[in-house]
Amino acid sequence: MSEDLRPYLSRIEGALGVDLSYSACERLGGLTNRNYRLETPQGSLVLRVAGEGTADYLNRAHEEVNARIASRVGVNVEILYFDAADGLSLTRFLPQARTMSSEAFGEARLVRLAGRLLRRLHERAAPFANRFELFEQIDQYQAVLSDKGAELPPGYQAVQLQAERLRRALNAHDLPLVSCHCDPLPENFLLDGERMFLIDFEYSGNNDPMWDLGDFSVEAGFTPEQDEELLLGYFDGPAPAPDRARMTMYQAMCDLLWTLWGVVQHVNGNPAEDFWAYALGRLERCRRLMARPSFELALAQLEALAPGRTNPAR
Repeated sequence: MSEDLRPYLSRIEGALGVDLSYSACERLGGLTNRNYRLETPQGSLVLRVAGEGTADYLNRAHEEVNARIASRVGVNVEILYFDAADGLSLTRFLPQARTMSSEAFGEARLVRLAGRLLRRLHERAAPFANRFELFEQIDQYQAVLSDKGAELPPGYQAVQLQAERLRRALNAHDLPLVSCHCDPLPENFLLDGERMFLIDFEYSGNNDPMWDLGDFSVEAGFTPEQDEELLLGYFDGPAPAPDRARMTMYQAMCDLLWTLWGVVQHVNGNPAEDFWAYALGRLERCRRLMARPSFELALAQLEALAPGRTNPAR
């Protein structure tokens, strides 16, 4: 390990009044942040050092509030320290837990368990500090890229133009707003025995709960059968048609949003992977998902609904 962690740990030691000298250090995964597992006199801990450029599009004060709320309802792991000024954080490591993956979610019972965990977050968490609104986020990323004079992937504008129909349809309704994770990558789920946790609340906010299900489905590469298991776990029965329709639309829209996120990482010079190729791949999948008959049907269903609240069944 080449990075000197002592300046970060000294800040935390001063705030908490504890000894964080470590006997072992392991670099963990992460696309934008640097994460380290440390063996300390306080036990196994995870230190997160926020990535360069993330302040352009992340509000760390909101993240801290939301992450602590999620911890209090047993969804997130225990937070020991959080500095909203730059996102430096220290959390408890779960020694027996395994990080989930698309492959690990091949087991149907774990897909249902993840659905129940998302429902727990949506139902039990107090309102988060901020709103996560899809098209506002898209506009924000576009503003960041415009300020940097960045190039958008070929064909992006045409897809964005198609998405404007969905923007109008969503804006015609008073959609449900609950505390949402908003970035449920498979790797953000931890399985500790028979209990599951959800970590990394950087993008969290009050949002339509069906965003979490649609985004999770796409990130995990779920099949239609796995989508049914996810809905079954979440609703504990058949999914209401309006909720299913919005989940289908968000499956495509998350790819549109994360296309722009990928371009931001590319422009910021993030070395974690080839983010230009990542953005191109997300845009192409967005095109495919929007071309599905199920997407058009779901959009038509939303447009046909009379304006009003479309709360998910509980």
